[in-house]
Amino acid sequence: MSAKIIDGKTVAENLLQVLKQEIDVRLKKGIRNPSLAVILLGSDPASSIYVRNKRLACEKIGVKSIAYDLPNTTSEKELITLIETLNNDANIDGILVQSPLPDHINNDVIFETISPRKDVDGFHPKNIGLLAVRQPQLRSCTPFGVMKLIEATQLPTRGLDAIVVGASNHVGRPMGLELLLAGCTVTICHRHTQHLQQKIELADIVVAAVGIPGLIKGSWIKPGAIVIDIGISRLDDGKIVGDVEFDIAKTRAGFITPVPGGVGPMTVATLMGNTLLAQKLSAL
Repeated sequence: MSAKIIDGKTVAENLLQVLKQEIDVRLKKGIRNPSLAVILLGSDPASSIYVRNKRLACEKIGVKSIAYDLPNTTSEKELITLIETLNNDANIDGILVQSPLPDHINNDVIFETISPRKDVDGFHPKNIGLLAVRQPQLRSCTPFGVMKLIEATQLPTRGLDAIVVGASNHVGRPMGLELLLAGCTVTICHRHTQHLQQKIELADIVVAAVGIPGLIKGSWIKPGAIVIDIGISRLDDGKIVGDVEFDIAKTRAGFITPVPGGVGPMTVATLMGNTLLAQKLSAL
C-alpha cells in the first residue's frame, strides 16, 4: 500500500478561490472588502514569514490587510490599548496577533482582549466554547483547516476512531472538538498518556500536533488510516520534518499529509475564511 498524499497547497488554493469569488460578488453589491489587522511584535524570522504569507493571501483574494509592526519592547499595556482601539473600529473585521509573543506579555490576556467577533485566529475562550457546544462561529484556524483536509479525502468520518497527539489550547484541544463534531470517537493524548503506541495502532484518524520529530513511528499506523501531521521541526541538517515518521507511515496509511505542504497552507486559507465570516458577523 502507498498512501495518497493530501496536498494542502491545492486544497488551500481551492478554498482561497472560492473566498475570492464570494468577496468579488459582495463588492459588486457595494459591500466593502473584508479587513484584517495584523499585529507583529519584533522580527522573529519564523513569525515574519508567517505574517508575510498571511498578507500575501489577503492580497490574492481581496482582503484589506492593515499592518501593525511593533518593536519587541512594546509593553503589554500598549498592546492591549491598540487591540481595544481596533475592537472599536467598525472598519476592522478581524484582528490577528502573531505568536509567540515576547516573554513579558501574557498570551492569554492578549487573546482574551480581542473581541470574540474579531478573533479570526479562533483562540478566544468564547469561540472555543461555542465549538464545544456545537455552535461554531470563528473556529481555530489549524484544526478547522485539518477538517477540510480530511473532507478532501471524501471518506465519511462518522463512527471513526480518531486520536489527537497533543493537547495545546489552540490546536490539540479544539482539534478534538472538531473531530467530535464530525462524529468521531476521540482520544486526546498528552505528555502523561500511557501506551501511546497501542492507542495509535487502533486509530482510523491520527492527528499529530506536538513538534517532536518522528515521535510517531510509521509502523504504528493502522493500515488505511488518515494521517494528518501538524508538527513541524527543522533538523540540524536543515531538513523540515513532522511528528510522524513519514517514509514508513506512507506505506501503511490510506491518506497522509506531507511536511511541509500539508496543514500549513490550510491554516492561512481558513484564516481568510474567518476574516470574511467576521465581516458577516459584524453586520448581524
